[in-house]
Amino acid sequence: MTGRSRDPGQLPPRKAVERYLRRRRSDSTDSSVTAWKYRLKLFVEWAEGIGIERVEQLQGYDLDEYFELRSSKIAPATLEGEMWTLKKFVEYLEQLDAVDRGLAESVRIPDLDKEDRTDDVTFPAEEALPQLQYFRASEKHRATRAHMFLELAWYTGARQGGLRALDVRDVDLDENLVEFHHRPETDTPLKNKLKGERPVAVPPTVSDILREYIDDHRYDTRDDHGRQPLLASARGRPGTNTIRVWSYLATQPCLRVSCPHQKVRERCKWTEYAHASKCPSSRSPHKIRAGSITWQLNRGIPPEVVADRVNATQDVIYDHYDWATEEQRWRRYRENLERRRNHIEKLDSDDHDN
Repeated sequence: MTGRSRDPGQLPPRKAVERYLRRRRSDSTDSSVTAWKYRLKLFVEWAEGIGIERVEQLQGYDLDEYFELRSSKIAPATLEGEMWTLKKFVEYLEQLDAVDRGLAESVRIPDLDKEDRTDDVTFPAEEALPQLQYFRASEKHRATRAHMFLELAWYTGARQGGLRALDVRDVDLDENLVEFHHRPETDTPLKNKLKGERPVAVPPTVSDILREYIDDHRYDTRDDHGRQPLLASARGRPGTNTIRVWSYLATQPCLRVSCPHQKVRERCKWTEYAHASKCPSSRSPHKIRAGSITWQLNRGIPPEVVADRVNATQDVIYDHYDWATEEQRWRRYRENLERRRNHIEKLDSDDHDN
C-alpha cells in the first residue's frame, strides 16, 4: 500500500487543476494552456481561501458565488472566457467522478450581446484598401516587410501565429497560394494544430509583391532551426510581440494622410518601435483579421469558404469577427439569394419523374 488515495474527490483543487492541464497539453497549444492556467489559478486561490480542501466539496452554490465575485471585477467578455474555462475543468472532474454529476451545469456563462463579447474597433476595408494601395504605389515602401505583412494579413485573414509560422517554402508564386503548416517541433505551432493546416489562395497581385519582397527586401536569415521565415527579421524568425509591433506600424494612417490626432509624423513617438502600440489609429493583427473576414464576406465569398480560409467555424466568425453593418448584411443576403435562384428553379419543374 502506498497511502495514495484512489478517490479522485480527495484531490485538492490545486492538484486537480495541474492534472487537468497535463491532460489538455496533448491537444492544445502552449498559449491556450497558459491562459487556462492563469484563469484556473484565480479560481484555486479563491477556493482555498474559503476553505475548500478537496474538489468533492465543491457545490453549485460555490460556483455561483465565484461567478458573482468575478462579475463585479472584470469585463463581460473576460468573464465569459473565465467561466467557459471553469466549466470545462468541472466537466473534467465529472469524468473522473470527483464531483457530483451535473455540477458543471452550475457554472454560469454570461449571455452576452455581440457588442459585449468583442469591441467594435477593427481595421475596415475603408482603411485597409487605401493603405494597401499606398504601399503598392510607393517607391519607398513597396514590397518592404511592413507592406508584405499587411498584404498577407489582409488577403489571408490569418492569425498572428499563422503569419509568424510561414516559411519562404510555404508560398507557391505560380499557383498564387500561401500554405499554413503546423510545425510545433520547430517552434511554430498553429492554434488548431493539424486542423489549422491549409492552402489559402491570394490574388496574383499579392504573389507579384511576394516575389519582389523575397527577391529584393527580405532579410536573408534563418531561425534557430535552420528554417527560412517568410516574414524575417535581421535575427531570424520574429517573436509574437515583434509581429504585433509590425502590425501597429503598418496600419498607421499617417503614412498616407494627415494624422487624425493632430500630430506631426516626423516628430511623433508613436511612429517608433517602442511606442507604436500607443497610436490610437494603429491596429493589431487580430483587428486586421476581423476586418479581412468582414470584407471577404461582403465581397460575396460564401461563409463556409471564408471559414476554411481563416480556419474558424462559421459561428465563431459571426460572433467575433464579422462587423458588417445591417445594410451590408442585407446586400449579402440578396446576392446569396440571386446565386441560389437557379437551384430554386429546379424545384419548380413539371418533370417529377426524378
